[in-house]
Amino acid sequence: MPDHLPPLLSPSDPSPVRVLRESGRSALFLTADHAGRAIPRALGDLGVPEAERRRHIAWDIGIAGVTECLCDHLDATAVLQTYSRLVVDCNRDPSWPTAMPEISEYTAIPGNRGLTEAAKAARVAAIFTPYHDRIRALLDARAHRRTVLIAMHSFTPSFKGESRAMQIGVLYDKDPKLALILLDLLRREGDLVVGDNAPYALAEDSDFSIPSHGQRRGLPHVEIEIRQDLIAEPDGQRAWAKRLARLFTAADAALQAA
Repeated sequence: MPDHLPPLLSPSDPSPVRVLRESGRSALFLTADHAGRAIPRALGDLGVPEAERRRHIAWDIGIAGVTECLCDHLDATAVLQTYSRLVVDCNRDPSWPTAMPEISEYTAIPGNRGLTEAAKAARVAAIFTPYHDRIRALLDARAHRRTVLIAMHSFTPSFKGESRAMQIGVLYDKDPKLALILLDLLRREGDLVVGDNAPYALAEDSDFSIPSHGQRRGLPHVEIEIRQDLIAEPDGQRAWAKRLARLFTAADAALQAA
């Protein structure tokens, strides 16, 4: 971060990283890039009304609760990001325009207009870098043991007027092995509409976390998207965590047996 800029985060701001069950015994390792919606005090509200800051444009609604419950079911380590993706999107390369958007869906983000390179660098240094450095350090510490990376996300039921009927999506790119196993297991549930690389397709020019921490390390990996209306409340979060704990365990067993 440039020397002439003060630190973006004050002592009263939350840490950008939450780690759950750091010594978890499971091979599964969870990340949640969009788990929080905090904004540093120094940035105010980014000029975005509170109602908009509660919407999906600011965070992945419900995914923190699902991930927390999954950790308990699986005894798995998880790393969750605390700040709103409107400040800096931790699943985007910081050099991309989508990392600090001036417009999200149809909502203007006045606090992101005309950001200087120094201001962008301050956000990256305070939030993006500590989050990904912690993931790297934890994965480095597990180099002696088998690790499966699962990136947890949620998606909105409607985006720019397009309705999404699927309840869950399974995303993958260059290594589809785990994703294909999980797709099959989810379809066998019999009560789900399952997205195959939908509602988004995972790619190195649209995602940061899986390419950086999964593909480049050669770890088995998959990205999960759950529809937000299903996990907006604690009951839904617990139900989906219980189901996914069972399915993730079965998928990992199948992967090892393949």
